[in-house]
Amino acid sequence: MDEFQELLACPVCRSGLDRAWRCGICGSCYTASDGIPELRLKGDVRTEMVREFYSGAPFPGYRESDSLDHLRVRAERSTFARLLDSAIPGDAKILEVGCGTGQMCLFLARADRLVVGADLTRASLLLGAEAARRFGVERVQFVETDLHSPGLKRGAFDVVYSLGVLHHTPDPQAAFARIVELARPGGIIVIGLYNAFARLPLRLRRFVARLTGYNFIPFDPVLKEREHERERREAWLRDQYLHPEEHRHTIAEVRSWFEQSGVEYRRTYPSGLIGEDPGGLAAVEADAWGIESLLVQIGWMRTLSSEGGLFVTVGLRNA
Repeated sequence: MDEFQELLACPVCRSGLDRAWRCGICGSCYTASDGIPELRLKGDVRTEMVREFYSGAPFPGYRESDSLDHLRVRAERSTFARLLDSAIPGDAKILEVGCGTGQMCLFLARADRLVVGADLTRASLLLGAEAARRFGVERVQFVETDLHSPGLKRGAFDVVYSLGVLHHTPDPQAAFARIVELARPGGIIVIGLYNAFARLPLRLRRFVARLTGYNFIPFDPVLKEREHERERREAWLRDQYLHPEEHRHTIAEVRSWFEQSGVEYRRTYPSGLIGEDPGGLAAVEADAWGIESLLVQIGWMRTLSSEGGLFVTVGLRNA
């Protein structure tokens, strides 16, 4: 815990905490029941709605038969997960913002890495912590906190990773700016967002689902795959079709965020160029012609629709 405590901070004043979870600057005191520090201030109404939403069905869930080996094998089926793992040094300090039940944290916790999984929903964190204990993973620490006032130290992390979270915040660009503060200069920043074009097929399925009272949802491969796993199917249904807060973004919009927050844009995944092999997750992507970027994103309606239209953008924080 001492190694991890150096990465955490008081959400009120962002100063360090002692072993009793007390801030020596402002005097605020916190708890760490079940081994999960509660470094979260009460958020606004919309944030609390999202927290309550995920408390009802933590996402993603675990199967009873899951093991660490099985989880890693499943993660490595994803080209993106393999590229992310290979881009991170073996001694990196990693932060996952909006870790949910912590499956990616457990996957990345190898070699000498320290992994902090932060989320505002305690029910999800408890599942992640229980899985870490069951699988014998010690270099992961889960923390209950919120991006509005994060209980995380500025500039402390080599890699800050947030997949599918910012588009569920009231102001995604402002949330991104707070993520940038947590990375060290030169640190890797990886964010996943719903793409405005690639999300269209799911939005059409959602329209049909609403008309039928969610009794019929056509052409969703994830729901079909999970038809015999009630809890995991319910978690996907809620996350993709019933979420109270959702935003969608284009490559150009996210690149403008990077520029305004002092982040060097490296690339998107999948590539924003037609026919380009990404090579590595942090490999520099050439500037795309505007119409080329548009055509690529339209093509994502076919290739990314099964994952809800999520795309990833990678950059390095400037000094």
